[in-house]
Amino acid sequence: MKFFCVFCVLCGFASAAWALEREAFTITKYDLEIRLEPEQQRLGARGEITLRNDSAHPQKIVALQISSSLDWRSIRVDGKAVQFVSQPYVSDIDHTGALSEAIVTLPVAIKPKDSVELEIGYEGVIPLDVTRLVRVGVPEGFAKHSSWDQISPSFTAVRGAGYVAWYPITTESADFSEGNSLFEVVDRWKAREAGSEFKAKLVASGVTGEAPRFMICSPGGQGSIEAMGRAQQVSAECSWTRLGAVTPTFALANYHDLSKPPFYLFSLPGHEEGAATYSNALDPAMKFVTEWFGKPSAPVAIADFSDPQSAPFESGTLLMASMATEDSKLAGINLVHELVHSAVPSSRPWVYEGLAHFAEAMYRQEQGGRQAALDFLGLHRVAFLDSEKEVSAAPEKKVGQPLAVTFDETYYRSKAAYVWWMLRDMAGDDALKEAIRKYRAEDDNDNGKAPKYVERLIEAAAKRDLSWFFDDWVYQDRGLPDFHVQSVHPWKTEKGVQFITVTLENLGSAGAEVPFTILFEGGEITKRIEVRAKATATTRVELPGTASEIVVNDGSVPESDLTNNVFKIFAP
Repeated sequence: MKFFCVFCVLCGFASAAWALEREAFTITKYDLEIRLEPEQQRLGARGEITLRNDSAHPQKIVALQISSSLDWRSIRVDGKAVQFVSQPYVSDIDHTGALSEAIVTLPVAIKPKDSVELEIGYEGVIPLDVTRLVRVGVPEGFAKHSSWDQISPSFTAVRGAGYVAWYPITTESADFSEGNSLFEVVDRWKAREAGSEFKAKLVASGVTGEAPRFMICSPGGQGSIEAMGRAQQVSAECSWTRLGAVTPTFALANYHDLSKPPFYLFSLPGHEEGAATYSNALDPAMKFVTEWFGKPSAPVAIADFSDPQSAPFESGTLLMASMATEDSKLAGINLVHELVHSAVPSSRPWVYEGLAHFAEAMYRQEQGGRQAALDFLGLHRVAFLDSEKEVSAAPEKKVGQPLAVTFDETYYRSKAAYVWWMLRDMAGDDALKEAIRKYRAEDDNDNGKAPKYVERLIEAAAKRDLSWFFDDWVYQDRGLPDFHVQSVHPWKTEKGVQFITVTLENLGSAGAEVPFTILFEGGEITKRIEVRAKATATTRVELPGTASEIVVNDGSVPESDLTNNVFKIFAP
């Protein structure tokens, strides 16, 4: 009889799990204490989380998920233990390819928009794990450089959800092998928790070795190193009042601290020359960013990898990148990116990350000319081209990712970089600098001036109506433009002055101001013209010679088709 009762209870949980709305709850606040034991690769966590019911119905069952290499130990509400069943849940949102899911029965149903606080405890290990990459065909050696997260005696670095669920999350299953499944799940989760508060105190005990270890989490977070006999206890605090697009990440290693607050630089032994490139690149990068975006103020941190082939990773104002090699250009670009985050904080990813990538392109122009910058932007175009072609093919459908609200990295990093570049070309350097310097994150919110806050800043500085551009590129996702020369009419005045009338057509569903270059014997002339979506525009250009060719777009406007951009002019 006892067995039968237990069986019924488990079946009840299973039934609830089957019909469970896993994304009904949003975790709006984290307050955790994380204990690390590097020698054992262990992590133990205790703390409180606050969940808000964002569904349309009262909810009494909640699914809490952590990495499958961790185990749930306790869950309490109002100091009393609550019933939960722990089960594996397959999902590539964690590097192990699975989660440890606790199906929790709350004491009472939580009404829509109401919240509940849970006291939680979990523990386990975080070893290097490439399961989710290998099972989709990624060679193991390459996967280790990409999925480098681990707690180990010599080097510890762990990223958050999307890589390792070292703190609780609430998501549906994500599958790397099913198209964009993983990215869609991560994007939804980031959007739901963008306004969440996150605080974690990390303490590593029993850390051995002659050199002191440094714990890094949020740049500038309060940390300490305490001697405990032959071992050390190392701690740090990481906190964000609003997560935004940040992925909470921590690292622990015997770093050399080369910091000059608010710039923090941590390198590993043997990487001194590579670290020096960052130190040397700081002043010119700081000068460039200050001139364009204002003076950086928030702390910025660059941390080294033990594996020189590890893929770089950036979250907020923390960048993890190998310093094993010397590359002054790359160091400068990386610093510019992080310093822009420091100078222009924003809760809007397309502003926060878009400006940082735009700044990289600008810095490349300063170092190698406009073409170097356009080549850099061209790499970004590849990232979102296929997705935007789908949007262009069916503009009447509500598909795509409007920049104003997206949490898709492809859009808020790559497409946004282009948008800021196009705004610069249309508004001019001085006007865009003025608008950026007047930007205040607290004013760019959903309670008044948003979402047109940025538009109005730039329009006021440029003294130009840009509403059509923002509607096509920021507030909506209408795909990409597709320009070509529709017609050309060369002619001469009675005094022999040569002119050419050019009509450009935009076959795409997004408008843009596009440059076009007229080549003639002995030179070329570049002009700009605004061509709205599904429309034509005509302009007249005076020439000192006979035109031979017209090239539309120098690469500064992302197009869906670049094969029809050259028009040959044959002599009559």
